[in-house]
Amino acid sequence: MEGDVEMAAAEDGAAVELDDMKKRLKEMEDEAAALREMQAKVEQEIGAAQDPAAAAANQTNREEVDSRSVFVGNVDYSCTPEEVQQHFQSCGTVNRVTIRTNKYGQPKGYAYVEFLEPEAVEQAVLLNESELHGRQLKVSAKRTNVPGMKQFRPWRSNPYMGYRSRTPYMAAPFIYSPYGYGDMQGNEDLSDQIA
Repeated sequence: MEGDVEMAAAEDGAAVELDDMKKRLKEMEDEAAALREMQAKVEQEIGAAQDPAAAAANQTNREEVDSRSVFVGNVDYSCTPEEVQQHFQSCGTVNRVTIRTNKYGQPKGYAYVEFLEPEAVEQAVLLNESELHGRQLKVSAKRTNVPGMKQFRPWRSNPYMGYRSRTPYMAAPFIYSPYGYGDMQGNEDLSDQIA
Protein backbone atom coordinates (compact mmCIF):
# COMPACT_ATOMS: atom_id res chain seq x y z
CA MET A 1 0.00 0.00 0.00
CA GLU A 2 2.77 2.35 0.83
CA GLY A 3 4.26 1.66 -2.61
CA ASP A 4 0.97 2.65 -4.27
CA VAL A 5 0.88 5.95 -2.36
CA GLU A 6 4.48 6.71 -3.25
CA MET A 7 3.78 5.78 -6.89
CA ALA A 8 0.76 8.12 -7.04
CA ALA A 9 2.78 10.96 -5.48
CA ALA A 10 5.56 10.41 -8.00
CA GLU A 11 3.05 10.46 -10.88
CA ASP A 12 1.54 13.71 -9.53
CA GLY A 13 5.02 15.22 -9.24
CA ALA A 14 5.85 14.12 -12.79
CA ALA A 15 2.57 15.61 -14.07
CA VAL A 16 3.33 18.96 -12.36
CA GLU A 17 6.87 18.93 -13.75
CA LEU A 18 5.53 18.13 -17.22
CA ASP A 19 3.07 21.03 -16.99
CA ASP A 20 5.92 23.37 -15.95
CA MET A 21 8.00 22.23 -18.91
CA LYS A 22 5.06 22.81 -21.28
CA LYS A 23 4.63 26.36 -19.90
CA ARG A 24 8.35 27.11 -20.35
CA LEU A 25 8.27 25.71 -23.89
CA LYS A 26 5.25 27.92 -24.73
CA GLU A 27 7.08 31.00 -23.32
CA MET A 28 10.18 30.19 -25.38
CA GLU A 29 8.10 29.80 -28.56
CA ASP A 30 6.38 33.15 -27.92
CA GLU A 31 9.75 34.83 -27.35
CA ALA A 32 11.17 33.32 -30.55
CA ALA A 33 8.16 34.60 -32.51
CA ALA A 34 8.65 38.10 -31.05
CA LEU A 35 12.34 38.00 -32.01
CA ARG A 36 11.47 36.97 -35.58
CA GLU A 37 9.06 39.92 -35.84
CA MET A 38 11.69 42.35 -34.54
CA GLN A 39 14.28 41.00 -36.96
CA ALA A 40 11.86 41.37 -39.88
CA LYS A 41 11.28 45.02 -38.86
CA VAL A 42 15.01 45.72 -38.67
CA GLU A 43 15.60 44.11 -42.07
CA GLN A 44 12.85 46.29 -43.57
CA GLU A 45 14.44 49.43 -42.07
CA ILE A 46 17.87 48.43 -43.35
CA GLY A 47 16.43 47.71 -46.78
CA ALA A 48 14.77 51.14 -46.79
CA ALA A 49 18.02 52.78 -45.72
CA GLN A 50 19.91 51.05 -48.53
CA ASP A 51 17.34 52.09 -51.12
CA PRO A 52 19.17 54.48 -53.50
CA ALA A 53 16.10 56.68 -54.00
CA ALA A 54 15.67 57.08 -50.24
CA ALA A 55 19.39 57.78 -49.82
CA ALA A 56 19.26 60.45 -52.54
CA ALA A 57 16.19 62.05 -50.92
CA ASN A 58 17.95 61.99 -47.57
CA GLN A 59 21.06 63.60 -49.09
CA THR A 60 19.02 66.40 -50.71
CA ASN A 61 17.19 66.99 -47.43
CA ARG A 62 20.54 67.20 -45.61
CA GLU A 63 21.88 69.65 -48.20
CA GLU A 64 18.77 71.80 -47.82
CA VAL A 65 19.15 71.90 -44.02
CA ASP A 66 22.88 72.66 -44.33
CA SER A 67 22.12 75.57 -46.66
CA ARG A 68 20.13 77.12 -43.78
CA SER A 69 22.80 76.47 -41.12
CA VAL A 70 26.01 78.08 -39.89
CA PHE A 71 29.06 76.73 -38.08
CA VAL A 72 30.04 78.67 -34.95
CA GLY A 73 33.56 78.07 -33.65
CA ASN A 74 35.34 79.20 -30.47
CA VAL A 75 32.17 78.89 -28.38
CA ASP A 76 32.78 79.21 -24.66
CA TYR A 77 32.38 75.91 -22.80
CA SER A 78 29.89 77.43 -20.37
CA CYS A 79 27.56 78.72 -23.14
CA THR A 80 24.07 77.25 -23.30
CA PRO A 81 22.08 76.73 -26.50
CA GLU A 82 19.65 79.44 -25.35
CA GLU A 83 22.48 81.99 -25.14
CA VAL A 84 23.72 81.09 -28.62
CA GLN A 85 20.14 81.35 -29.90
CA GLN A 86 19.75 84.82 -28.38
CA HIS A 87 23.06 85.90 -29.96
CA PHE A 88 21.85 84.89 -33.46
CA GLN A 89 18.19 85.93 -33.00
CA SER A 90 18.78 89.20 -34.87
CA CYS A 91 19.74 87.30 -38.05
CA GLY A 92 16.46 85.40 -38.40
CA THR A 93 14.29 82.74 -36.79
CA VAL A 94 16.50 80.12 -35.17
CA ASN A 95 15.14 76.61 -35.66
CA ARG A 96 17.75 74.67 -33.71
CA VAL A 97 21.08 75.15 -31.89
CA THR A 98 23.40 72.16 -31.50
CA ILE A 99 26.44 72.44 -29.26
CA ARG A 100 28.66 69.43 -29.95
CA THR A 101 29.95 67.43 -26.97
CA ASN A 102 32.45 64.62 -26.47
CA LYS A 103 31.56 61.16 -25.15
CA TYR A 104 31.67 62.44 -21.57
CA GLY A 105 29.18 65.25 -22.25
CA GLN A 106 31.76 68.04 -22.18
CA PRO A 107 31.35 70.74 -24.88
CA LYS A 108 33.86 70.64 -27.74
CA GLY A 109 33.84 74.41 -28.26
CA TYR A 110 31.76 74.69 -31.42
CA ALA A 111 28.09 74.72 -32.37
CA TYR A 112 25.73 74.63 -35.34
CA VAL A 113 22.83 77.06 -35.70
CA GLU A 114 19.98 76.14 -38.06
CA PHE A 115 17.65 78.88 -39.28
CA LEU A 116 14.19 78.66 -40.87
CA GLU A 117 15.14 81.00 -43.75
CA PRO A 118 18.20 80.55 -45.98
CA GLU A 119 18.70 84.35 -46.07
CA ALA A 120 19.50 84.32 -42.34
CA VAL A 121 22.81 82.56 -43.07
CA GLU A 122 24.14 85.66 -44.83
CA GLN A 123 23.20 87.80 -41.85
CA ALA A 124 24.76 85.31 -39.42
CA VAL A 125 28.08 85.27 -41.30
CA LEU A 126 28.25 89.03 -40.70
CA LEU A 127 28.47 88.20 -36.97
CA ASN A 128 31.90 86.63 -37.54
CA GLU A 129 34.38 87.81 -34.88
CA SER A 130 31.56 89.04 -32.63
CA GLU A 131 31.93 88.32 -28.91
CA LEU A 132 29.93 85.94 -26.74
CA HIS A 133 31.06 85.28 -23.16
CA GLY A 134 34.25 87.23 -23.88
CA ARG A 135 35.31 85.02 -26.79
CA GLN A 136 35.47 85.96 -30.48
CA LEU A 137 33.18 83.67 -32.44
CA LYS A 138 34.19 82.23 -35.80
CA VAL A 139 31.05 82.05 -37.94
CA SER A 140 30.92 80.47 -41.41
CA ALA A 141 28.29 78.81 -43.60
CA LYS A 142 27.95 75.12 -42.81
CA ARG A 143 29.37 72.80 -45.45
CA THR A 144 27.69 69.55 -46.44
CA ASN A 145 29.69 66.41 -45.86
CA VAL A 146 29.82 64.15 -48.90
CA PRO A 147 29.66 60.48 -47.92
CA GLY A 148 32.80 58.55 -48.74
CA MET A 149 34.96 61.65 -49.18
CA LYS A 150 37.44 61.54 -46.32
CA GLN A 151 40.67 63.44 -46.37
CA PHE A 152 43.67 61.26 -47.08
CA ARG A 153 46.59 61.90 -44.80
CA PRO A 154 49.70 59.81 -45.47
CA TRP A 155 51.46 58.24 -42.53
CA ARG A 156 54.28 60.30 -41.06
CA SER A 157 56.05 59.64 -37.79
CA ASN A 158 56.71 63.33 -37.23
CA PRO A 159 54.98 66.02 -39.32
CA TYR A 160 58.05 68.27 -39.03
CA MET A 161 60.45 65.73 -40.51
CA GLY A 162 58.80 65.26 -43.89
CA TYR A 163 58.27 61.91 -45.54
CA ARG A 164 60.61 59.06 -44.72
CA SER A 165 60.57 55.44 -45.68
CA ARG A 166 59.09 52.99 -43.23
CA THR A 167 62.09 50.65 -43.03
CA PRO A 168 62.31 48.90 -39.69
CA TYR A 169 65.21 49.54 -37.34
CA MET A 170 67.93 46.94 -37.76
CA ALA A 171 70.32 46.56 -34.85
CA ALA A 172 73.98 45.79 -35.47
CA PRO A 173 74.62 42.04 -35.55
CA PHE A 174 75.76 40.57 -32.26
CA ILE A 175 79.34 39.34 -32.40
CA TYR A 176 80.09 36.15 -30.49
CA SER A 177 83.41 35.54 -28.80
CA PRO A 178 85.33 32.62 -30.36
CA TYR A 179 86.24 31.36 -26.88
CA GLY A 180 82.71 30.96 -25.55
CA TYR A 181 80.53 33.26 -23.55
CA GLY A 182 82.43 34.93 -20.73
CA ASP A 183 85.53 32.79 -21.19
CA MET A 184 88.89 34.49 -20.64
CA GLN A 185 91.08 32.05 -22.57
CA GLY A 186 92.27 34.37 -25.29
CA ASN A 187 93.10 37.23 -22.96
CA GLU A 188 96.26 36.28 -21.03
CA ASP A 189 96.86 39.90 -20.11
CA LEU A 190 93.49 40.19 -18.42
CA SER A 191 93.75 36.85 -16.64
CA ASP A 192 97.15 37.86 -15.19
CA GLN A 193 95.71 41.17 -14.00
CA ILE A 194 92.72 39.54 -12.34
CA ALA A 195 94.72 36.85 -10.50
